[in-house]
Amino acid sequence: MTSAQCRAARALLGIGQGDLAKAAGVARATLIDFEKGQREPRASTVAALQAALENAGVDLIAENGAGAGVRLTKR
Repeated sequence: MTSAQCRAARALLGIGQGDLAKAAGVARATLIDFEKGQREPRASTVAALQAALENAGVDLIAENGAGAGVRLTKR
């Protein structure tokens, strides 16, 4: 997951950084730095953020030649 995907997924879900950080069990400061591109967190931190976003209802689309993306899942 890229920092841009993380920001876009939060926007689609309408959740704030604090909400995502809490759901993923990570520090809000870590999320802020990741989304700003100021640091690359541990793989386990990114995985926790990704899992929280996916559980909330988004699909993170891997880079496939057309660019990485985010979409809402059907509910």
